[in-house]
Amino acid sequence: MVAANLYGATAVHADPSPSVPPGTDPSASAPVKIDPHDPNLKLSKGATLAAPKVLDIKSVVEDQSGDERREDTNTEVTFALQAEVLFGKDSATLNADAKARIAAIADEVKKQHATQVRVFGFTDNLGTHEHGVVLSKQRANAVQAVLDQDLNDPNITFEVRGYAEQYPIADNSTEDGRKKNRRVEVTFPRTGS
Repeated sequence: MVAANLYGATAVHADPSPSVPPGTDPSASAPVKIDPHDPNLKLSKGATLAAPKVLDIKSVVEDQSGDERREDTNTEVTFALQAEVLFGKDSATLNADAKARIAAIADEVKKQHATQVRVFGFTDNLGTHEHGVVLSKQRANAVQAVLDQDLNDPNITFEVRGYAEQYPIADNSTEDGRKKNRRVEVTFPRTGS
Protein backbone atom coordinates (compact mmCIF):
# COMPACT_ATOMS: atom_id res chain seq x y z
CA MET A 1 0.00 0.00 0.00
CA VAL A 2 1.17 3.52 -0.75
CA ALA A 3 0.15 6.09 1.83
CA ALA A 4 0.29 9.86 1.88
CA ASN A 5 -0.92 12.35 4.45
CA LEU A 6 -1.82 15.80 3.22
CA TYR A 7 -2.07 18.26 6.06
CA GLY A 8 -4.30 21.22 5.51
CA ALA A 9 -5.65 19.86 2.24
CA THR A 10 -9.19 20.72 1.33
CA ALA A 11 -11.37 17.78 0.38
CA VAL A 12 -12.55 17.81 -3.24
CA HIS A 13 -16.14 16.75 -3.80
CA ALA A 14 -18.03 15.88 -6.92
CA ASP A 15 -21.35 17.21 -5.67
CA PRO A 16 -21.60 20.94 -6.43
CA SER A 17 -24.96 21.49 -4.68
CA PRO A 18 -25.60 19.26 -1.65
CA SER A 19 -27.91 20.48 1.10
CA VAL A 20 -24.85 21.25 3.24
CA PRO A 21 -21.67 21.49 1.18
CA PRO A 22 -19.17 18.82 2.32
CA GLY A 23 -16.11 20.12 4.09
CA THR A 24 -17.74 23.35 5.27
CA ASP A 25 -18.85 22.21 8.70
CA PRO A 26 -16.28 23.06 11.37
CA SER A 27 -15.06 19.79 12.84
CA ALA A 28 -13.07 21.25 15.74
CA SER A 29 -12.21 24.52 17.40
CA ALA A 30 -8.92 26.40 17.18
CA PRO A 31 -6.38 24.61 19.40
CA VAL A 32 -4.27 27.63 20.37
CA LYS A 33 -5.21 31.18 21.37
CA ILE A 34 -3.00 33.80 19.75
CA ASP A 35 -2.53 37.21 21.29
CA PRO A 36 -2.47 39.70 18.40
CA HIS A 37 -0.72 42.21 20.70
CA ASP A 38 2.18 39.89 21.59
CA PRO A 39 5.44 41.81 20.93
CA ASN A 40 7.04 38.66 19.47
CA LEU A 41 4.38 38.34 16.79
CA LYS A 42 5.74 39.88 13.60
CA LEU A 43 3.07 41.52 11.48
CA SER A 44 3.37 44.31 8.98
CA LYS A 45 2.18 47.67 10.24
CA GLY A 46 -1.61 47.79 10.04
CA ALA A 47 -1.94 44.02 9.41
CA THR A 48 -4.34 41.88 11.42
CA LEU A 49 -4.69 38.17 12.03
CA ALA A 50 -7.36 36.18 10.24
CA ALA A 51 -9.92 34.32 12.32
CA PRO A 52 -8.48 31.04 13.65
CA LYS A 53 -9.65 27.79 12.11
CA VAL A 54 -8.68 24.15 12.19
CA LEU A 55 -7.77 22.72 8.82
CA ASP A 56 -9.17 19.35 7.84
CA ILE A 57 -6.54 16.62 7.77
CA LYS A 58 -6.78 14.29 4.81
CA SER A 59 -5.21 10.84 4.71
CA VAL A 60 -5.02 9.10 1.35
CA VAL A 61 -4.13 5.42 1.00
CA GLU A 62 -3.91 3.89 -2.45
CA ASP A 63 -3.06 0.28 -3.26
CA GLN A 64 0.09 -0.45 -5.28
CA SER A 65 -1.81 -0.88 -8.55
CA GLY A 66 -3.87 2.29 -8.06
CA ASP A 67 -7.08 0.27 -8.44
CA GLU A 68 -8.43 1.29 -5.04
CA ARG A 69 -8.07 4.45 -2.99
CA ARG A 70 -9.34 5.37 0.47
CA GLU A 71 -9.49 8.98 1.65
CA ASP A 72 -10.17 9.81 5.29
CA THR A 73 -10.82 13.31 6.59
CA ASN A 74 -12.03 14.52 9.97
CA THR A 75 -15.60 14.31 8.73
CA GLU A 76 -15.91 11.62 6.04
CA VAL A 77 -14.57 8.49 4.38
CA THR A 78 -14.36 8.03 0.60
CA PHE A 79 -13.57 4.83 -1.27
CA ALA A 80 -12.74 5.13 -4.96
CA LEU A 81 -12.67 1.97 -7.07
CA GLN A 82 -11.46 2.07 -10.65
CA ALA A 83 -14.07 0.95 -13.13
CA GLU A 84 -11.79 -1.82 -14.47
CA VAL A 85 -11.83 -3.63 -11.11
CA LEU A 86 -15.65 -3.59 -11.06
CA PHE A 87 -16.85 -3.72 -14.67
CA GLY A 88 -15.92 -4.85 -18.14
CA LYS A 89 -15.13 -2.27 -20.80
CA ASP A 90 -18.09 0.04 -21.50
CA SER A 91 -20.28 -2.08 -19.21
CA ALA A 92 -22.28 -1.52 -16.04
CA THR A 93 -22.44 -5.23 -15.14
CA LEU A 94 -20.40 -5.99 -12.03
CA ASN A 95 -17.71 -8.65 -12.43
CA ALA A 96 -17.15 -11.59 -10.06
CA ASP A 97 -14.55 -9.80 -7.87
CA ALA A 98 -16.58 -6.61 -7.50
CA LYS A 99 -19.01 -7.90 -4.89
CA ALA A 100 -16.21 -8.76 -2.42
CA ARG A 101 -14.73 -5.28 -2.79
CA ILE A 102 -18.13 -3.65 -2.30
CA ALA A 103 -18.78 -5.89 0.74
CA ALA A 104 -15.61 -4.52 2.36
CA ILE A 105 -16.94 -0.98 1.85
CA ALA A 106 -20.29 -2.01 3.33
CA ASP A 107 -18.45 -3.30 6.41
CA GLU A 108 -16.83 0.12 6.84
CA VAL A 109 -20.20 1.87 6.42
CA LYS A 110 -21.55 -0.34 9.23
CA LYS A 111 -18.49 0.33 11.39
CA GLN A 112 -18.99 4.09 11.01
CA HIS A 113 -22.76 3.77 11.69
CA ALA A 114 -23.39 5.90 8.61
CA THR A 115 -26.97 6.59 7.60
CA GLN A 116 -26.21 8.59 4.45
CA VAL A 117 -24.10 7.17 1.63
CA ARG A 118 -23.19 8.89 -1.63
CA VAL A 119 -22.33 6.73 -4.66
CA PHE A 120 -20.96 8.70 -7.60
CA GLY A 121 -19.87 7.32 -10.97
CA PHE A 122 -17.30 8.94 -13.26
CA THR A 123 -15.88 8.22 -16.72
CA ASP A 124 -12.94 9.47 -18.75
CA ASN A 125 -13.35 12.02 -21.53
CA LEU A 126 -13.50 9.52 -24.41
CA GLY A 127 -16.86 9.14 -26.13
CA THR A 128 -19.74 11.54 -25.90
CA HIS A 129 -20.74 13.34 -22.73
CA GLU A 130 -24.25 11.89 -23.01
CA HIS A 131 -22.93 8.32 -23.15
CA GLY A 132 -20.63 9.05 -20.19
CA VAL A 133 -23.53 10.38 -18.09
CA VAL A 134 -25.61 7.26 -18.76
CA LEU A 135 -22.71 4.83 -18.17
CA SER A 136 -21.47 6.56 -15.00
CA LYS A 137 -25.00 6.60 -13.54
CA GLN A 138 -25.58 2.94 -14.43
CA ARG A 139 -22.30 1.98 -12.74
CA ALA A 140 -23.13 4.02 -9.64
CA ASN A 141 -26.56 2.33 -9.53
CA ALA A 142 -24.96 -1.13 -9.78
CA VAL A 143 -22.60 -0.42 -6.86
CA GLN A 144 -25.44 1.11 -4.81
CA ALA A 145 -27.64 -1.95 -5.36
CA VAL A 146 -24.98 -4.28 -3.96
CA LEU A 147 -24.25 -1.92 -1.06
CA ASP A 148 -27.95 -1.72 -0.24
CA GLN A 149 -28.21 -5.50 -0.27
CA ASP A 150 -25.08 -5.94 1.90
CA LEU A 151 -26.11 -3.26 4.38
CA ASN A 152 -29.76 -4.38 4.55
CA ASP A 153 -30.66 -1.30 6.61
CA PRO A 154 -33.79 0.72 5.78
CA ASN A 155 -32.40 3.68 7.75
CA ILE A 156 -29.62 4.27 5.22
CA THR A 157 -30.36 6.73 2.45
CA PHE A 158 -28.36 6.82 -0.76
CA GLU A 159 -27.55 9.66 -3.11
CA VAL A 160 -26.57 8.22 -6.49
CA ARG A 161 -25.27 10.28 -9.39
CA GLY A 162 -23.39 9.89 -12.64
CA TYR A 163 -20.99 12.69 -13.54
CA ALA A 164 -19.38 11.35 -16.74
CA GLU A 165 -16.04 13.08 -17.34
CA GLN A 166 -16.72 15.93 -14.89
CA TYR A 167 -14.40 16.14 -11.87
CA PRO A 168 -11.37 14.25 -13.18
CA ILE A 169 -8.74 13.30 -10.60
CA ALA A 170 -6.00 12.70 -13.20
CA ASP A 171 -4.93 13.90 -16.63
CA ASN A 172 -7.24 12.63 -19.38
CA SER A 173 -4.51 13.00 -22.01
CA THR A 174 -2.85 9.70 -20.95
CA GLU A 175 -4.32 6.20 -20.61
CA ASP A 176 -3.07 6.01 -16.99
CA GLY A 177 -4.93 9.22 -16.21
CA ARG A 178 -8.09 8.12 -17.98
CA LYS A 179 -7.97 4.83 -16.05
CA LYS A 180 -7.95 6.73 -12.74
CA ASN A 181 -10.84 8.92 -13.89
CA ARG A 182 -13.02 5.88 -14.71
CA ARG A 183 -14.17 5.19 -11.15
CA VAL A 184 -17.01 4.82 -8.68
CA GLU A 185 -16.71 6.69 -5.38
CA VAL A 186 -18.56 5.77 -2.19
CA THR A 187 -18.59 8.48 0.49
CA PHE A 188 -20.14 8.51 3.96
CA PRO A 189 -19.77 10.47 7.21
CA ARG A 190 -17.07 9.51 9.67
CA THR A 191 -18.10 8.91 13.27
CA GLY A 192 -14.61 8.67 14.72
CA SER A 193 -14.90 5.01 15.68
